[in-house]
Amino acid sequence: QLVESGGGLVQAGGALRLSCAASGSIFSINAMGWYRQASGKERELVATITNSGSTNYADSVKGRFTISRDNAKNTVYLQMNNLKAEDTAVYYCNADLRTKAYFPRANYWGRGTQVTVSS
Repeated sequence: QLVESGGGLVQAGGALRLSCAASGSIFSINAMGWYRQASGKERELVATITNSGSTNYADSVKGRFTISRDNAKNTVYLQMNNLKAEDTAVYYCNADLRTKAYFPRANYWGRGTQVTVSS
């Protein structure tokens, strides 16, 4: 289970920090990431991070957003600075994980958290 928190309403130029904790039966987690879906648009990648700390960002958020993770807590974070109105979306946590040693890896999604940036 992935549970996001930290969304809300913020003015343009402000900041928010999203958190996503993975819980339940977890043997190992490979990549974790954040995606977002604005109203009427497709879901898009925001940022990903591997279990070794390699990161990848969408061009639209580079220099403003920072993804990080705490492997001991099975938690991924997204620090969002200098927010813009176009960042308004539902943000979803994603994890590529294995629930047991002999199970194949699978992709899991959180339920999402709303981020609204007022201009």
